[in-house]
Amino acid sequence: MAEPRQVVLYSRPGCHLCQEAGAALDAAGVCYDEIDITTDAGLESEFRSVIPVVEVRGRQVFEAGMNPADLPELVSEAAIGPHR
Repeated sequence: MAEPRQVVLYSRPGCHLCQEAGAALDAAGVCYDEIDITTDAGLESEFRSVIPVVEVRGRQVFEAGMNPADLPELVSEAAIGPHR
């Protein structure tokens, strides 16, 4: 079984901010898993008002209201940080 990627984008269908975050990750060549929060009641409750959310190794580094252009740097900084 393949290990999950270290970068996760939590999104929902029709979310233009989620599309912008995904496009920023794609443009930077970041490999990530995208998870639709509408498929899980717990995730939808947790992230409903703050998506898009990006986590790196389980640590949230980005949410709604932040600039997607900053995503590549945030992901890079979190990826090279200490493992928990």
